[in-house]
Amino acid sequence: MKTEVLKVNPKEPEPEIIAQAAKVIKEGGLVAFPTETVYGLGANALDEKAVARIFAAKERPTEDPIIVHLFSPSELPIVAAEVPPIAFKLAELFWPGPLTLILPKAKSVPDLVTAGLPTVGVRVPAHPVALALIQASGCPIAAPSANLFGRPSPTLPEHVVEDLYGRVELILDAGPTPIGVESTVLDITRPIPTILRPGGLPKEALEEVLGRVEVNIGPMPGPKPSPGLMEKHYAPKASLYLVIGENGALRSFLREKAEEAVALGIKRGFIIAEEDRDSLRELAVVVQILGSLKDPATVARRLFSSLRIMDAIGVEEIYARDFGQEGLALAVHNRLLRASGGKVVILGGK
Repeated sequence: MKTEVLKVNPKEPEPEIIAQAAKVIKEGGLVAFPTETVYGLGANALDEKAVARIFAAKERPTEDPIIVHLFSPSELPIVAAEVPPIAFKLAELFWPGPLTLILPKAKSVPDLVTAGLPTVGVRVPAHPVALALIQASGCPIAAPSANLFGRPSPTLPEHVVEDLYGRVELILDAGPTPIGVESTVLDITRPIPTILRPGGLPKEALEEVLGRVEVNIGPMPGPKPSPGLMEKHYAPKASLYLVIGENGALRSFLREKAEEAVALGIKRGFIIAEEDRDSLRELAVVVQILGSLKDPATVARRLFSSLRIMDAIGVEEIYARDFGQEGLALAVHNRLLRASGGKVVILGGK
């Protein structure tokens, strides 16, 4: 299949380009497009054959559901059988934005979209290109991340080209995505609202509105109510180890691993914070500095690109420091935990 790549203005998308992309969606095709979180791979959410093409292009297992993207909260009844008042309250506060709500699904939504479950994940993205595409297509758009399944999510158009060129009709290139990690998935069908996947909207912001919010991000057997719940996901080609501990112990450990790599001739990579820079200075290892521990937004934005850079360099192992679990750092922690497949080093009993 020939894939066309079109540059589009991220703030004021050209109507003729959006019309071309919408035509692909209407005809059952696939369009990779930017959202504020990561690039998505879109198809008509109400067309089962088109949705099936998403799974084929990504090599995605069918027990992993796909989030449905709307132009406006007023479209919720198209895809949700019930819309409780709290859904409209959250939509009013956080949409367009990086929040996905789990709701009872309407019959119009193919079971393939929801992994056969009676619930559907829905959001309104906060990116001019995404909104223009949904509006012009005239239908809800099902869109997981625009990458091969299990790989680090795409935050640059180059990542999409690397994984999906020749598998989709069109890629809309609007430059880097602003947030860099996927949306927060909140299940409001439960007695207590529960975060199934931390993401671009921090738990603390939800707690200000809802009071108590639970977090349930452990692996789940069988079909998943949310994407991002596989034990191993977002993973680079190299083995990744997530290192958790007090800063002093953590930096000493990373220094030891770097010195060991140099001595043994191992091509080892390190994902660290700006504050860790001196601990690895002058050692011939691959280092990606995501940002300051005080700036989790920058850390999140750079995370997936850093994993892809490690792949491009061809490192054999990656040691990634934990960035904490408050605010956006919880999403970074979750992505690194999934990328490690459970390979966690806990220092000092912490």
